[in-house]
Amino acid sequence: MTRATQQLSELGVSVWLDDLSRTALNSGELDRRITELDVVGVTTNPAIFATAITSDSAYREGVLAARGEGLNASETVFRLASEDVAQACDLLEPVYRKSGGQDGRVSIEVDPKHANDREATVQQATELWNSINKPNLMIKVPATEAGIVATADLLGRGISVNVTLIFGITQYRRVLNAYLTGLEQARARGLDLAGIHSVASFFVSRFDTLVDPLLPADSELRGKGAIANANIAYTVWQQTFESARAKTLLALGANRQRLLWASTGVKNDAYPQDLYITELIGRDTVNTLPPATLEFFAETEQPLSVKLGENTVTSKHVLDEIARSGIDYGETVAQLLDEGLEKFDTAWLQLLQTVESELARTE
Repeated sequence: MTRATQQLSELGVSVWLDDLSRTALNSGELDRRITELDVVGVTTNPAIFATAITSDSAYREGVLAARGEGLNASETVFRLASEDVAQACDLLEPVYRKSGGQDGRVSIEVDPKHANDREATVQQATELWNSINKPNLMIKVPATEAGIVATADLLGRGISVNVTLIFGITQYRRVLNAYLTGLEQARARGLDLAGIHSVASFFVSRFDTLVDPLLPADSELRGKGAIANANIAYTVWQQTFESARAKTLLALGANRQRLLWASTGVKNDAYPQDLYITELIGRDTVNTLPPATLEFFAETEQPLSVKLGENTVTSKHVLDEIARSGIDYGETVAQLLDEGLEKFDTAWLQLLQTVESELARTE
């Protein structure tokens, strides 16, 4: 039987790896996953990089060099992260060329402290874009109110963006609007729309993690809310790019902003490990997999089929029933965004503290 990750690719799902470290780059591990496990992109975030830099001795030389240049902790972190991202971009450049720019992408995130600051987000994102200077780079921007406006600003300048921490449908509609607005701004500046790409990172498993414990223990709704939420988002995506506004831009060479399923590792041992893969198969989507989930799924033998865009009525019914159970959808997704921002901020602060300690003791 065809390898599961290859089947995903054939069904229109791009497999991206939710992990990046210097050891994985230098050891050939990332290259193996590209050639053997059908990985065509890489994402990272403050939590992932914090884990990498605090547990990977390969960064020691970089810290030494940063100390010698008098860099502070924040400057050191971005130096090291940018080096990793640039190396990964080079490794994935053949995929980028072959896919016409859709895949072969590597993301780097702006400082979490800028989440609610439009101007600071745009400034740092622009600096990262120019300093790393790789065509297959994507800048990750959180989908806060300020971040969504900043996304339009960046796209309007020709900078490709990965909009992250999307949890709700209204929030996602705003992201789609920002994407189209950014393209319109780019067009007004005379930029080539074909060179601008974006993904919308819609988080999945955290929805179930928050909602399931609030439902009765025997509720049939457990484990279904996240997939229903994602399915509705996919339908919104389909409808948006069938609109007259989107078709005008597509006719000018623009690309569709793709949905990227994030947080796809199962948090509940009672659920199949590949739940948020097999149930989220839709054409022109991306699924980011943590290393353990990727390795497990690649070894499975099972027939796969497109699931998204079907049974939207059922998906709406699931969310309606969850609401009838006393769980407010708006409050839920707002809480998830707040928690997501807090997790990234906490990871970032811990990372800075660790690097500060390393800079202080390095000789």
